[in-house]
Amino acid sequence: MNSGPTIHLLRTLFVVFTAYLGSQIGLHIWESPKLGTAGGIAFGLSIILADRFLKGMSLRMFSSATFGLLMGFIASRLLLASGLLWQTPEREQWLISLAVYSTFSYMGMMIAMRGNRDEFALIIPFVRFREQEQSDPPVLVDSNIIIEGRLAELAETGFIGKAFIVPRFVLEELQLLADSNDPAKREKGKLALERLREMQRDPGFTITIHETELDPFSAVDSRLIQLAKMTGARILSNDSNLCTIGRLQGLRMLNLNDLARALRFQLTAGDEMELTLTKEGRDAHQAVGYLRDGTMIVVNHARPLIGKTVRVTICSVLQTSAGRLFFAELQKAG
Repeated sequence: MNSGPTIHLLRTLFVVFTAYLGSQIGLHIWESPKLGTAGGIAFGLSIILADRFLKGMSLRMFSSATFGLLMGFIASRLLLASGLLWQTPEREQWLISLAVYSTFSYMGMMIAMRGNRDEFALIIPFVRFREQEQSDPPVLVDSNIIIEGRLAELAETGFIGKAFIVPRFVLEELQLLADSNDPAKREKGKLALERLREMQRDPGFTITIHETELDPFSAVDSRLIQLAKMTGARILSNDSNLCTIGRLQGLRMLNLNDLARALRFQLTAGDEMELTLTKEGRDAHQAVGYLRDGTMIVVNHARPLIGKTVRVTICSVLQTSAGRLFFAELQKAG
């Protein structure tokens, strides 16, 4: 779901509210509503600017920062309550206390934000983040998976869940493809965007457009990995190199090619099946048929039966650079 328009509306309403609040403060304190309105607008815009700088902060990171701030505050209070500054003049005590609070609060937030869920479970034994553990994390998809067109069908099986994150930079990559001068690339980009739009309309899927702004000069794969670390999501891709790099960094990678290989038919000599013959083989007597996963089977003495479905028996397997090639014989009638 694209939350961009809602966020812009909330920001606008917030600035309007701060402008009104500023006008009331200016009217009652400075007797100048215009000055108060200008101050309220400036205050609202500064808060929105701070929100933009914190755009990459997740709720989990905010919770960690709050916990670290609390721990730093407690540590500061314990230090100052020890009477360490009892002989210090009152003015210097205030400045030193402010420095102690700032230092411990900052250190507490930084340490907590670097921690993980398991470390929090050790500190607070009864907090186990049960809701997060009960459901699988969302799936972060790259442009290749969307272009390939099997995402919706794969999600319908329920094996990978139905919650997907599409980064903004992936959408921009698809848009560039859809605006390409190359007709083939343009068609791929348009079809990919249309498939994504259809999934977004389907109430069975949850499509989140992630608006986090990452370094635009870094590679797309690097940004995907960085975003997966920030959100705790799994990455679904058919790029073997990306999957290898992600796994080396401790991420959960879902390689679509690995899944396809795992689902291939495991045929051995002696297996029997029905096969539709679709074309001629290399030798004059051969015909060729294909399984659903694209595996090719060459059937001896079957060329006159091209276009028909026949019963065959696997007789041998040949390993080639392109994969395994199976040879079969026709089953005799009766």
